Amino acid sequence: MSTAFLYRQIFLSSCLLFCFCLPFGVKSDELQLLLNLKSALNRSSTPNVLDSWEAANPFCSFNGITCNAEGSVKEIELSSQKLTGVLPLDSICQLQSLDKLSLGYNLLYGAITKDLSTCVKLQYLDLGNNLFTGSFPDISALSELQYLYLNGSGFSDTFPWKSLENMTNLVVLSLGDNPFDRTPFPDEILKLKKLNWLYLANCSIEGRIPPAIGDLTELIELELQYNYLSGEIPVEIGKLHKLWQLELYSNELIGKLPVGFRNLTNLEYFDASANHLEGDISEVRYLTNLISLQLFENNFTGEVPPELGEFKKLVNLSLYTNMLTGPLPQKIGSWAEFDYIDVSENFLTGPIPPDMCKKGTMKAVLMLQNNFTGGIPATYASCTTLKRFRVSYNSLSGMVPAGIWGLPKVDIIDISFNQFEGAITSDIKNAKAIGTLSAEHNLLSGELPEEISEATSLVRIELNNNQISGKLPHGIGELKILSSLELQNNRLSGSIPESLGSCASISNINMASNSLSGKIPSSLGSLPTLNSMNLSRNELSGEIPESLSSLKLSVFDLSYNRLTGPIPESLSIEGHNGSLTGNPGLCSPTITSFKRCPPDSGMSKDVRTLIVCLALGATILLALLGCFLYLRRTEKDHDRSLKEESWDFKSFHVLTFTEDEILDSIKQENLIGKGGSGNVYKVMLSNGAELAVKHIWNTDSNGRRKSQSTAPILSKRAGKAKEFDAEVQTLSSIRHVNVVKLYCSITSEDSSLLVYEYMPNGSLWDRLHTSRKMELDWDTRYEIAVGAAKGLEYLHHGCERPVIHRDVKSSNILLDEFLKPRIADFGLAKIVQANGGKDSSHVIAGTHGYIAPEYGYTCKVNEKSDVYSFGVVLMELVSGKRPIEPEYGDNKDIVGWVCSKLKNKESVFSTVDPRIPDALKEEAVKVLRIAILCTTTLPALRPTMRNVVQMLEEAEPCKLVGVVISKDGDHKKQEAMDYAEKFNQQL
Repeated sequence: MSTAFLYRQIFLSSCLLFCFCLPFGVKSDELQLLLNLKSALNRSSTPNVLDSWEAANPFCSFNGITCNAEGSVKEIELSSQKLTGVLPLDSICQLQSLDKLSLGYNLLYGAITKDLSTCVKLQYLDLGNNLFTGSFPDISALSELQYLYLNGSGFSDTFPWKSLENMTNLVVLSLGDNPFDRTPFPDEILKLKKLNWLYLANCSIEGRIPPAIGDLTELIELELQYNYLSGEIPVEIGKLHKLWQLELYSNELIGKLPVGFRNLTNLEYFDASANHLEGDISEVRYLTNLISLQLFENNFTGEVPPELGEFKKLVNLSLYTNMLTGPLPQKIGSWAEFDYIDVSENFLTGPIPPDMCKKGTMKAVLMLQNNFTGGIPATYASCTTLKRFRVSYNSLSGMVPAGIWGLPKVDIIDISFNQFEGAITSDIKNAKAIGTLSAEHNLLSGELPEEISEATSLVRIELNNNQISGKLPHGIGELKILSSLELQNNRLSGSIPESLGSCASISNINMASNSLSGKIPSSLGSLPTLNSMNLSRNELSGEIPESLSSLKLSVFDLSYNRLTGPIPESLSIEGHNGSLTGNPGLCSPTITSFKRCPPDSGMSKDVRTLIVCLALGATILLALLGCFLYLRRTEKDHDRSLKEESWDFKSFHVLTFTEDEILDSIKQENLIGKGGSGNVYKVMLSNGAELAVKHIWNTDSNGRRKSQSTAPILSKRAGKAKEFDAEVQTLSSIRHVNVVKLYCSITSEDSSLLVYEYMPNGSLWDRLHTSRKMELDWDTRYEIAVGAAKGLEYLHHGCERPVIHRDVKSSNILLDEFLKPRIADFGLAKIVQANGGKDSSHVIAGTHGYIAPEYGYTCKVNEKSDVYSFGVVLMELVSGKRPIEPEYGDNKDIVGWVCSKLKNKESVFSTVDPRIPDALKEEAVKVLRIAILCTTTLPALRPTMRNVVQMLEEAEPCKLVGVVISKDGDHKKQEAMDYAEKFNQQL
């Protein structure tokens, strides 16, 4: 064998060996890159999708990995896997064949500091629904990209719109639900002619919708809701013939639905609600494929197109709060599985369409405040899926179909202010879910059925101003959660059932102007929450029960009955004179307008003598005590003058103290705190109980005290005494274990005293930040967070009208002897009015460090402002730091500081209070993540307090978090926010 031949063979063998080994080298590199990705990501729960990612396994068999025919990584699909960590894009982009990267719906955080220019083969990129921070990088190099999902990813600042110019292959562009800087509609998007899905909701787009939007003729879905769009809807939008869904709600659009809108014949979902649109809605008559039509809260006029009655797919129709006239199409909702109709607050006429529950799926009939006539169609009596039936404030008449009263799932029956006749039938026993029965101001007659006591979910019964006769059901006491009973102005007779005293939750009883007879049940005196009782203009007889003396009522009226005997001593005050008039058989030793009781009226001579002696002795003691207090009050002029003023005493609970006990305790030695609205005193009662009293001086516009000669102004924040009184009265009705209890108010022309329960452990601020702070272990901090959240949830969702606190902070969260929290200090609280619209207040209020960022561009606030402030409190609980600290740097607060720490796991854990053991820091971070969601810049992206409570309860130590955030109410869209899905089973 020649030497040349031997060299040639060696050369060929070496080349073959090199070619054979090259793929193994590449594969070895890709394996290492995937192992690097695994090390950067983690998942706290099991099973872990990354468990199969081991060096001993072929990487093409890794969970979530797809390889091409050459054995290189082609796709990474790890969405919705509860992964957390900082994304190592520099490693990922070295996978030379990667064309799909899907990491949406995880908990990835930190900033994207590496550009994506080396991921040039990417066609599919999903980083949406994560917790990233900072700006999104330039992606101009990704010219092959077809699908880009960044919705709800957390990126902020200015989005690199210019980088979209070369992405002419984009089919899906989803950038919504991110707090980007405000920008006009980006021109770059108008060049993406292949787009079929464009999702730009909640990303601060402003200005007009450009006419060139009509050039994106491949669009199937166009979602622009929750932005700052203005001007008219461009006519060119009618060129989008393939459009299936169009979402424009909650913008500032004006004008009419454009001519040519009728061309969108493939449209199935259309929502332009909460804008300023006007004119008629005749253009929608051609959109025969509509499934959902939402045009509420606009200024539309004219009639509802009759063609809607022939729409075969329509299941949702919301047209409320417009100015529509004429009848509804009678066949509307009769073709498909109709879900709900809300056409409230219009000027609609004619009968109620009869067949909307034809398919047996309807959940809500909401047609209140119109001019509908005729009766309730009998078909709804068998609509067992109905949850809300509200047709109040119309001109409806006739008999209510019997089955309506007994719908098994109905929560509200509201037929008030009509001309309905007939009786409430025994079918009501089947209404096991009903909470509100509202039928006042009708022509209902007959007796209340005994079976009403079987509807045990009833909270409100409003049947006043009808012609209901007969006796009250004896079993009415079975309604244990009944709060309000209004039966005034009817024809009721017989006695008041003794069992009514078993309705332990009742706060309002009104049976005035009936023909009730017999005695007033003594059991009414044991009702713990009764606040208003009106039994006037009946035929009640006998003596007033002594047990009523224990009630402290804001409304008390027994006038014009046949009551006899002595008026109980606690009721024998001139203030009740009008409440007892019209009872000539009553007598009183003190009220001059009543005859004096005879010597034998209810007490013996010895008893009377004893009472006189005791009264005389008490008078002497009080005189001596008064002299003593007068001398002691020389320390402060305003303390000395309190007893000289004329006070108005209003109680909201059963009290064990007197007005004098409170007034006598307002002195310097009992001062425990000072605030912007007044001083706070600790009062020790003779029975050992402790109270807190806030003394608020009236001030003028300059903050100076008003003299007695000036018009009364009860606080700095209130311009009118009546407004203050109304607000206190509303807040006094609050009953919740996590809201501080207001016992009473004592007011004069110069000042006001508010008497609260005393919290011996001070405020959460004290315990976290001041020299009096004490160690709070993590379990205690968690319980404080949950309790305070439940208190705010009650204010927002549990009151008849929501209460916005507007100054939520750790110093307004007080702690009782067991460190259980109470929401306190409603000095800035605002009651949401029924006609308050989207926003509840126009007054800048709150405390620096807790104020939501929307104050920077609007004075309008709602419940979401409280949610932001509560998120700051959660950050305090987790970090132990104040909202404002020097270490945060200029123009930064605790929210900005926390966000700056979301770079890696170690940085996040460094935000946790060092006093919390390392073993519990993972639990604290769960609460920190909830705090981050609460403090999202855009109010629409924050959860409700109801959702916050749910998240916190699921974040209990050793539990996982699960949440779906939805919107509440008849007039709100019943859908989950995509943004909140990141917290769905992910912690």
